Amino acid sequence: QVQLVESGGGLVQAGGSLRLSCAASGSIFSINTMGWYRQAPGKERELVAVITSRGSISYADSVKSRFTISRDNAKNTVDLQMNSLNAEDTAVYYCNFDYRPLFPNVYWGQGTQVTVSS
Repeated sequence: QVQLVESGGGLVQAGGSLRLSCAASGSIFSINTMGWYRQAPGKERELVAVITSRGSISYADSVKSRFTISRDNAKNTVDLQMNSLNAEDTAVYYCNFDYRPLFPNVYWGQGTQVTVSS
């Protein structure tokens, strides 16, 4: 089992910045993907950014050039620096820990609210 603890959400004005952090603990195998997804009211959960343990990164088109994902493999943490936030970024952000395709296990954090006021 892997436990995920998120921090860093909150309320920010449009154009502002926030940094989300997620720490994983438990039985962790070194080959994995960590990242962030988000779900806005009335919408499906969507990928924001993910990073593999080898450093490969994928971003949603909507956040490219504004958000930066990073991880510390030694600490099992993943951060998301969010700049130039706008109202469309308002959502609950979920940390994700994924062992696929090596193992079928996927884990989720409890979610942290990000609200951008216009």
